Amino acid sequence: MRGSIEADYLVVGAGTAGMAFTDRILAHSDATVAIVDSRHAPGGHWQDAYPFVRLHQPANLYGVESVPFGSDRRDVTGTNAGMYELAGPSEICAHFEEAMRRVFLPTGRVTYLPGSEFLDEGLVVSRLNGRTVPVTVRRRVVDARYLEGRIPATSAPPFAVAEGVRCIPTGGLARLAHPAGRFTVIGSGKTALDTCVWLLERGVDPADITWIKPREGWWPNRRYLQPHDQVVEQYVANAAQIEAMAQATTVEDLFARLDEQGILLRVDPSVPPTMFHGAIVSEAEIALLRRIEDVVRLGHVRSVERDRIILDDGVIPTTPDTLHLHCAASGLARPPLRPIFEPGRITLQPMFWGTVSFQYAMLGVVEAELHDDDQKNKLCPPLHLWDRNVDFLIAYAALMANARARAQHPAVSSWSRTSRLYPFAELERYAGDPRIPGARERSRAHAAAALSNLPRLIASELEP
Repeated sequence: MRGSIEADYLVVGAGTAGMAFTDRILAHSDATVAIVDSRHAPGGHWQDAYPFVRLHQPANLYGVESVPFGSDRRDVTGTNAGMYELAGPSEICAHFEEAMRRVFLPTGRVTYLPGSEFLDEGLVVSRLNGRTVPVTVRRRVVDARYLEGRIPATSAPPFAVAEGVRCIPTGGLARLAHPAGRFTVIGSGKTALDTCVWLLERGVDPADITWIKPREGWWPNRRYLQPHDQVVEQYVANAAQIEAMAQATTVEDLFARLDEQGILLRVDPSVPPTMFHGAIVSEAEIALLRRIEDVVRLGHVRSVERDRIILDDGVIPTTPDTLHLHCAASGLARPPLRPIFEPGRITLQPMFWGTVSFQYAMLGVVEAELHDDDQKNKLCPPLHLWDRNVDFLIAYAALMANARARAQHPAVSSWSRTSRLYPFAELERYAGDPRIPGARERSRAHAAAALSNLPRLIASELEP
């Protein structure tokens, strides 16, 4: 570590948010950037992810804009068959490593400090030897870890585990030394979905799986977030979604319409979902998950004992040869909102419903191209990460508002239309598709009503 550091920006965190933001700052300005990250290499939580996790969206729409991601091939087997390739943790980490080594550092404007922590007193401390180095930040500290959630691999279970009970984070499945008689999956988020799918794909009998689900969730259909030649289908579905938002009389009515059209999916049609985490799944995954019949809906697990599991609302039996899989970490953090742009500070937070890389790259463009914090914050008001059904409505209303607002800022608008991270960037290539005029007219006809109706639906849901 050098004797002192000076940079225009100090980015704390080299995960998706920090890397996507830095990439656009470098492309849209001559600023210098120091990146401080506690991990040994860029990639954020992907460095710790379970080995069988896959990116929920096509690789083409993820990562650092300046570095192509994926080979733009469709999968031909498995639960993603017919759709564009997903990526695993090794590929994702390699993408961010390539961005750092082949794009960021060769500019001569980036200082990268892995295995280090930034202290608010203006010091960077090495996690290896404890050496501290003063840092001078000329413009802003960029907090890219404000929303860092917890994952099972690095978080203890949020419930007690008795001595002798077999309980591991889900990533331990890939290194299992001794077979299990049964599997109990604890959690209702995407980690739990991935775990159940992985077990079923590897021949585990559905009757040997118990799935403890505190909540039922809605999941966006991956078929409607596809690039290239499938972008038109995405555009048509988006128009249908806007129409549903314009016509729905209640939140329940809206989700029923999106469910009927296959835009949103759920595992159990008989249980009303109360959770919306936004992870994208395929219809084939949902079909697999429906094979699991032993689903426990008694709230959160309080403790796992050798012969029973104690939950909020009841007790169920377990056995010594059951492997309990911890998928219950709070992956989506919801700290208090704060303005994204403040004197000396940028706090990266989502602004609307959409792919994360696009949003955080946009914040880099906004910081570089606009010059007034009030103007920036007006264009980019922060949102909590989604958790409840109503959060999807809040985020989608913000998406529509942002699309209109950024039209007033030519540099931001021009970038957003052409960025490979923008889901509709390639739509013009398929302008001759006969479905486009109808979908465009459908969107235009219902956009104003949707923008008017969404606040009413949101207010009805948030009323005490």
